Amino acid sequence: MIGRKKEIEELNRLYEGNRSELVAVYGRRRVGKTFLIDHTFEGKFKFRHAGLSPVENNGHGMLQKQLNAFYRSLVLYGMPSCEEPKDWMEAFFLLETYLQKIDDGSRQLIFLDELPWMDTPRSGFITAFEGFWNNWGCHRDNLMVIVCGSANSWILDKLVNNHGGLYDRVTYEIKLSPFTLHECEEFFEERQMKFSRYDIAQCYMAYGGIPYYLGYMDGSLSFAQNIDHLFFARNAKLKDEYDRLFSSLFVSPDAVKEIVCLLSTRKMGFTRKEIARKLKVADGGTLTKNLKALIAGDFIVKYVPFDVPRKQEYYKLIDPYCLFYLRFLSESREESFWTDNLNMQEIVVWRGLAFENLCFNHINQIKKALGISGVATVHYAWAVKDEDQGTQIDLLISRQDNVVNMCEMKFYSDDFSVKKSYYRTMLGRQEMLSEKVSRKKAVRSTLVTTFGLKKNEYSGVYTNVITLDDLFA
Repeated sequence: MIGRKKEIEELNRLYEGNRSELVAVYGRRRVGKTFLIDHTFEGKFKFRHAGLSPVENNGHGMLQKQLNAFYRSLVLYGMPSCEEPKDWMEAFFLLETYLQKIDDGSRQLIFLDELPWMDTPRSGFITAFEGFWNNWGCHRDNLMVIVCGSANSWILDKLVNNHGGLYDRVTYEIKLSPFTLHECEEFFEERQMKFSRYDIAQCYMAYGGIPYYLGYMDGSLSFAQNIDHLFFARNAKLKDEYDRLFSSLFVSPDAVKEIVCLLSTRKMGFTRKEIARKLKVADGGTLTKNLKALIAGDFIVKYVPFDVPRKQEYYKLIDPYCLFYLRFLSESREESFWTDNLNMQEIVVWRGLAFENLCFNHINQIKKALGISGVATVHYAWAVKDEDQGTQIDLLISRQDNVVNMCEMKFYSDDFSVKKSYYRTMLGRQEMLSEKVSRKKAVRSTLVTTFGLKKNEYSGVYTNVITLDDLFA
């Protein structure tokens, strides 16, 4: 089991307890939620069931299909055959009856996977689940129910932040995050795959730290060959994942994909009003719901750039897989596209942008490398227009110890070299930033790059240098 040590410890602590537990485990699709539960509690389930995917079933007659599947799971676990339930109230009554019959005083562990899929339109699922827990489950000290789902917004709205009958009923929640670079490296080592940190970083830049995607990597192929095999080959395994991903998570996948597609076109993202105007949709409740669902699913973030009015919030796409797919898979490519075009400008530009995104997802490692893990910080992007480049500062880390780290990310295949023109640009940006921040704060230029900084007469413009090895910490 790679990573997840804290989560495993917490789950085991809850299992060993002597009170009823309703545990919600959620996270992005393919991040390893089911694997975590199966690995932690192998052989200990009194009952487990997974909802049926709406993608494969097209939504037609889904309520009855879900009920039939739930009934069959009960029979497989030992419940005597009986009349199949007509609604969820009957289904959960069958579960209660079965658990009472087999109760010997030991811990009864129930795992309901992909719970949001069971909540089909007008099914009454939540009401029935609420009755199951409030009227029966929460009163049984030996019962532990784990519910799981990839539709994070559903888990949060219907369970964790429920304001009705399930208010404050979830006793513990676990949000499972993608692997860090360090965990990606452990993943490949455990499978005896030999990839350099340079290539593992590119894997992260293309897939994110999603174990399911990383598991498709072939150790006998180079990174470039793997990309061709997984994205551009005739039957590439990850070519159709984009549509499956959104269809399985969102009620209105096409509307959500339109937002994601728009956000992929600008690095700093768009304001809500800009999104509504460009997509020609109402700036109302439906847009709010879709944006909240994307944030909950870790596809996008909402943030306020540095030196921008507080009310002017931006929405930015951060999911590596979506960014990669929309940049390269929106048009037909040759099956060996990546291998044949490693130095193509389009790929070089992607590496730079994707590396910035990787660094945003490894703020803790950057802080550790700077020696400020224990210092309170706030980080920003900064849209700055200077005469030379009219570009954007990749990352600002504003520290409580009166220092601002102005970070530049550079993904290079060798040590980065500062030229005279770039040196002058950096000095200009330092001066601009110094005028914007408090006079108490010192501005330090910080380079985050792959291998290091080549020493020359201009390299002193950077106070700190952080490398891939630091990001793998």
